Amino acid sequence: MAKFDCNWCGKCCASFGEFIKIERQLTERDYYCRYGITNEIFPVHVQPEFADEIADDFIDSDPKGADPARKGCIFSRKNPAGKGFACAIYPTRPAICREFECYRMLIHHPQSGETRGKVIGINELKTQDEILAAIWKEKIAHLPHPFNDTHASSGYATGAGAPAVHGHDSHILAHIQDLGHGDDKEWVSAVITILAAHGYHGDPVE
Repeated sequence: MAKFDCNWCGKCCASFGEFIKIERQLTERDYYCRYGITNEIFPVHVQPEFADEIADDFIDSDPKGADPARKGCIFSRKNPAGKGFACAIYPTRPAICREFECYRMLIHHPQSGETRGKVIGINELKTQDEILAAIWKEKIAHLPHPFNDTHASSGYATGAGAPAVHGHDSHILAHIQDLGHGDDKEWVSAVITILAAHGYHGDPVE
């Protein structure tokens, strides 16, 4: 299996992270927060190198949590150790952050070993490989997926072309609601088999 490799881009923090709001400061580094979509309350502990700037931002923030100047999560900070962004509460980040993965399968060309595509959400492919894109569209995109059955009554549209809700992919929202993928091992196996038949290798992320 492929190992998920974070490149510190911060896109996840800029997306659903905008719904994470500090409710109350408990100590210099401890806060109660709320996740706006699920209304979940959770405690966090800020890492020492970010303590002062988080405290200052919280003091300066609107009491109602509205801060038009800030995009994304208040705990998303420039990475002091290098490129991209870091999470100021990483060891105590909430479940939605722990469970999120940017992609769930890498697709390689078996001869060159190059990554030719990434599968995100349920069955959305990101690729510049036109042949792979055609194979996905014709052979895989319409395969039945247990997620669609599980969430038929959830109120969320899923699959290719599904609308975003509150700026989020419908798959992410369903995952937020603890609905998950269900058991889609058969779907993953079918995808890997189809890819292999056309000269590609599907590598699910562990």
